[in-house]
Amino acid sequence: MADQDLVFRPAHELAADIKARKLSPVELVQAHLDRIEALNSKVNAFITITGDRALAEARQAERDITAGNYRGPLHGLPYAPKDIYATKGVLTTNGSKATADWVPDYESTVTARMNQAGAILVGKLNLLEFAMGGGTFSGFGPARNPWDLAYSPSGSSSGSGVALAAGMIPLSVGTDTGGSIRGPANNCGIVGFKATYGRVSRYGVTTLSWTLDHAGPMTRTVADCAMLLQIIAGPDPHDATAAHEHVPDYRAALTGNVKGVRIGVPTNYFFEDLKPETVATVRAAIAQLKTLGATLVDVDVEHAELAAAAYNFISHPEGATYHEQLLRDPAKAALLDPVVREKMDSGKFHMATDYVKAMRVRTMLMASMRRVFERCDVLAVPAGNPAGKLETPEEARRASQAPPSPGPEAFHGGNTNIGDMTGMPGLVIPCGFTAGPPALPMGIMFYGKPFDEATVLRVAHAYEQATTWRMRRPPLTSV
Repeated sequence: MADQDLVFRPAHELAADIKARKLSPVELVQAHLDRIEALNSKVNAFITITGDRALAEARQAERDITAGNYRGPLHGLPYAPKDIYATKGVLTTNGSKATADWVPDYESTVTARMNQAGAILVGKLNLLEFAMGGGTFSGFGPARNPWDLAYSPSGSSSGSGVALAAGMIPLSVGTDTGGSIRGPANNCGIVGFKATYGRVSRYGVTTLSWTLDHAGPMTRTVADCAMLLQIIAGPDPHDATAAHEHVPDYRAALTGNVKGVRIGVPTNYFFEDLKPETVATVRAAIAQLKTLGATLVDVDVEHAELAAAAYNFISHPEGATYHEQLLRDPAKAALLDPVVREKMDSGKFHMATDYVKAMRVRTMLMASMRRVFERCDVLAVPAGNPAGKLETPEEARRASQAPPSPGPEAFHGGNTNIGDMTGMPGLVIPCGFTAGPPALPMGIMFYGKPFDEATVLRVAHAYEQATTWRMRRPPLTSV
């Protein structure tokens, strides 16, 4: 197995050593390929592995850097995207048997920017089918949480969370429509950042919901997250929704100083119906921010309880519309997981009036958040409960058909849904572990003002540096 110290080192530290020629890109890529070979049969994080291509690119990167042609901090670093990003000439399955043989002839903007910056593709990562799966199952089987293989890594960017937590890659990119970057970050103990709607281009990313989809970085540290976001953010002529807002220097925001920063703590909804251990852990993290100099402000987020329900009335019809052609092909439709097919079919039967009402709720939520951020700079909330056990196919089907049940075992989807409904940036970082066994990660989520990713990163980084959660590793000797 690869050197564990090397494969768990933060990406920004690896980048510094590559730049100084203390570390060979070939050595680094080979170490991660060895790690992938050793672990993937157990955790099922990768759908496709591009080992020969990666080593060839690593050798070229080494020659370029030696010749003085260093492209920047991603040069020579291995990465793997969620397999919903189009990669030219490389299989892009969307986690589905229905598109299991698709090889795009174009590149997504995000992966193109990473490639141009010198990052090296080592493969494509597992996900819930079309980012819609029932909670655990993709067309290629579930990815498994490296903290305990019986537990879910969450989704839909499941493989990204698993691969990062297990030391199989230092960088990934995921997508988030209702929490699909932040859920795996919570369950796997990594950093996941859904930037502001429009901050990162979605060109070349298979659509789930046009008005809710976001793309963003998934990493093991906040500094790595800032480094990656710097590369992938910005306007894109291929994506009309990509914003033309100025992209600041995100790494400059990582001062470690939060003195005077106002942290909003909701008095309604966000801490309700969660496990007591989750609530206690997140409140302890918020208290630690106060000791670092932040100011805590109680806030009321009006209409927050409507976010999850309204989200469904938007995402399901939009998803059904995008996949309409696939559903018309009986042979393709038959390849879908039944849970996914039911979701796609159900979206066709939502009334237009319900969709319009949900959009009006969305407007109300945006107004609520504007009022909240008049009183604070960042909102701190639980990312959700810790990981639950992986479902069987039958359990997944029953769960998809049953009405939501309140209580501490239920997934608090509204905590993440509201970020996609309003488009504001949301970052999850580990803030503790359950008592166990097994000991599972727990996360805190920070929301910020639109296009103020820098302040979110600043707060998350200060908390990260004051704690040691990022240093814990899954019990890989048993994996």
